Amino acid sequence: MLEKEADRRPWLLSTVSIVEALKCKDAAPIQSVMARRQKQHAHENHERWLVSYADFITLLFAFFVVMFASSHADKKKAKEMSASVKEAFEQGSMPKALMELMGRRRPPETNDPKKSAPVAKPETGPDMSKTDPALAAMAELVPSLTSLKAQLAKEIADGKLSINMEPRGLVVSLKEAAFFPPAGDGVQPEALPIIGKIAESARHLPNQILLEGHTDSTPIHNERFRSNWDLSAARAIAMLNILSNRFEISRPRMSVSGYAENVPIATNDTVEGRRKNRRVDVVFLNQYGLKTQPGQH
Repeated sequence: MLEKEADRRPWLLSTVSIVEALKCKDAAPIQSVMARRQKQHAHENHERWLVSYADFITLLFAFFVVMFASSHADKKKAKEMSASVKEAFEQGSMPKALMELMGRRRPPETNDPKKSAPVAKPETGPDMSKTDPALAAMAELVPSLTSLKAQLAKEIADGKLSINMEPRGLVVSLKEAAFFPPAGDGVQPEALPIIGKIAESARHLPNQILLEGHTDSTPIHNERFRSNWDLSAARAIAMLNILSNRFEISRPRMSVSGYAENVPIATNDTVEGRRKNRRVDVVFLNQYGLKTQPGQH
């Protein structure tokens, strides 16, 4: 019927052909198109690894850039901190006291040019890179140093004693001429007020006290002392008894030692040098110095 209608209406012929083609079981043209598409999808790309590799390289580059920037920032901050600390130590009041006290004790003086000590270089402030725990420990006794120097200014000016700061603590050196008779261990009565001022400072400090006796190199041998060892130890014990019995300083806080002529602060070749070496040192030990004592860890 459609064919008859197509004879009358020619334009229907193309439509009929299309319908018949769609009804046809052999869909070869459509299958051919699908096959071509499957062939195209089946093609494998062997260069996809470049994408992952490029991402990895980019991240690695970013990581090293961040590390490089961080290292430079740390160096800058460290330099700024070092400059600030150095400025504080050079201009602050505490560093001035520490710088004044560091290395106070000088090597023994001598008339022999071969044994003369080298000329000390001018101090330009402490080098922070070489700072050790001893420097920090010294700071705890700076207020006591200032107080004692003010109270004993006249005695220091008269040469009866000296006050120094050492890595182990605050050292008050009592000269023999002002405190003991020659070759004797009895404390002179006129020295008691000076010892009282030292005892008053000791009452306000928790630090352990070390009493050290020292002599010059002149041998001694009499009825009481067989050697300088005996004399130096006896003077240290005499000072302990004065501090304990008269000024009520606790004995467990104190210890004594005698060094005879073995720890001089000046040469024994001159009268002046020997006079300086005859002394009793009252040492207020800081935490660093306390570790050097027997039984302390």
